[in-house]
Amino acid sequence: MKVLVTGATGFVGSHVAKELAAQGASLRLLVRKTSNLANLEGLNAETVTGDLMEPESLRTAVRGCEALLHVAADYRLWVRDPKQMYAANVEGTRALLQMAREEGVGRCVYTSSVATMAFREDGTIVDEATPVSVDDMVGHYKRSKFLAEQVALEAAAAGQAVIVLNPTTPIGPGDIKPTPTGRIVVDFLNRKFPAYMDTGLNLVDVKEVARTHVAALDPAVGRPGERYILGGENLTLKQILDKMSAITGLPSPTMKVSHGVAMAFAFFDETIQGKLLGREPRATVESVRMGRKKMFASSAKAQRELGFRVVPVYEALREAIAWFRAHGYAPLA
Repeated sequence: MKVLVTGATGFVGSHVAKELAAQGASLRLLVRKTSNLANLEGLNAETVTGDLMEPESLRTAVRGCEALLHVAADYRLWVRDPKQMYAANVEGTRALLQMAREEGVGRCVYTSSVATMAFREDGTIVDEATPVSVDDMVGHYKRSKFLAEQVALEAAAAGQAVIVLNPTTPIGPGDIKPTPTGRIVVDFLNRKFPAYMDTGLNLVDVKEVARTHVAALDPAVGRPGERYILGGENLTLKQILDKMSAITGLPSPTMKVSHGVAMAFAFFDETIQGKLLGREPRATVESVRMGRKKMFASSAKAQRELGFRVVPVYEALREAIAWFRAHGYAPLA
């Protein structure tokens, strides 16, 4: 089976591509002119140059494929021009699914995010049935992913075989950018995490996320038009930092700061670094606003219908730490 994968140069996408290759699929990978191809080394795959913000560049990539795994996204919590994020995440998804439909591609798997769920400040565990609207979305990243997810669900409602996967917070090796979650690990390793907020995340092993993406290509698995949360352990930020301390021997921060203090720092950092210096800030107002809600979720539906496995994240966290150290993001010890 020939499968087109978008986002294969990124963190989740590279693991998806490797899992497909291990299972014998014929791979075609969409890459941008500016893509860092390091995550594709040693992978037997055809590459096609294109860009989600240039819809006509996608047709060559789509043509001749039997399935599509659309993993690519603009994943940033700070962006100078939000229009670019909506162009890539929303309109790029619309164009790609339309071309897949026109070119007769069978199964389409769209990688959304748990960010499209409606979380609560009290840490209530949410699932796919928890009521949510675009008004619940904090910031441009969440809003753009929510709108892109609606595009995918609308395509499925119109008869296209589209299934939506919602990974929580993947962790593991190969986070080359790194993602905002990877930055938490890198900052901890570089001893730049002096305090923590009262917030929480669901961490999931990126390899299990990749395995389930490939499983979702099977028409007998899951249902088109449905969303599936792929998660692991619900952990407070302090618990995550303590786990990293146990793995590395580095001290876990003991000072807890209020959201008000964190917001003031983020506003200052965003103003100086982002608006004045044009650099991505370490802390953003959007990330602090998101942190007011504990992003705790259930993956029971994916377990029932996709064969997803909820596994402890300790090993994935250990692998992430080892990878960041080995690739120069942090000291070796």
